[in-house]
Amino acid sequence: MTLYPLKFNPIYKRRIWGGNKLKTILHKKYSGENIGESWEISDIHNDETEVSEGELKGFTLKELIQKFKGEFLGQKVYDSFGKDFPLLIKFIDAKTPLSIQVHPNDSLAKERHDSFGKNEMWYVMQADDNAELIIGFNQEVEKETFTEHLNNATLSNILNTEKVTTGDTFYIPTGRIHAIGSGVLLAEIQQTSDITYRIYDYDRVDIKTGEKRALHTDMALDTIDYKKSDCYRTTYEIKKNVSNTLVHTQYFKTNVIHVNGKLAKDYTVIDSFVIYICVEGSLIIDCNNKLYILNIGETILIPATLNHLTLISVSARVIEVTI
Repeated sequence: MTLYPLKFNPIYKRRIWGGNKLKTILHKKYSGENIGESWEISDIHNDETEVSEGELKGFTLKELIQKFKGEFLGQKVYDSFGKDFPLLIKFIDAKTPLSIQVHPNDSLAKERHDSFGKNEMWYVMQADDNAELIIGFNQEVEKETFTEHLNNATLSNILNTEKVTTGDTFYIPTGRIHAIGSGVLLAEIQQTSDITYRIYDYDRVDIKTGEKRALHTDMALDTIDYKKSDCYRTTYEIKKNVSNTLVHTQYFKTNVIHVNGKLAKDYTVIDSFVIYICVEGSLIIDCNNKLYILNIGETILIPATLNHLTLISVSARVIEVTI
């Protein structure tokens, strides 16, 4: 068996806040209502995505790592993470707002949950008129002040909101309070973790269970970074046929590429797998003279051993993800 560009079968997640844009805009095929998340590439326990086509069809990420090791991940990535795939890739459709929440860092997540922390980023693919996100604080806040606002149901007075539109990008480091607002469809790149501390959930009752979802206030209070940032939005250029920097961190590096015509890519020096997330249009990936089509709402993983590709499109936009 030899490696090739790999697509995976998405795992669809029903959410109390989910809508139908994953189907109507991203052309996902699923049954059921209120599907809020499409897990595109996942190594979360009991939610491992499987290769969807080719001779490696049915392989999970762990099975690919076990078989191919550094050829699949890149040797430096394999040396750092071993059998664990480091990233989780999602599309999220918020018909109504997500809970106000926060994620723990690596040390807290390891201590409390034997998990990675959850640093993540958002790239907005579509937003309804006047759609918003909550991210961070609009003023300096102390833990005691935050608790008072939480108890008095006045959190909105101290939270920072951002109007959003297509292409807006935000980095959410661990400790930063946040929530996706209603009417937002986005791509999310994050560490492999499913640890979320809900702080406020609008007192919603899940019709399916008849109960409110659990809150994790005590753990959240020791996790939150109470500092105010001067700017929460990521600024970037969008020159054609180059990798325009989005978010570069120790956990992942993301760029956005506007493909117009043919673009040759050489990944010889990075020693990492590459993930492409198509967020606009469609393109063809030429790898070793074999063609792979990637449409909006699709994700493909290029194993580390495949260093030379050509991207072809009249007009497409992809997020390029590496470690």
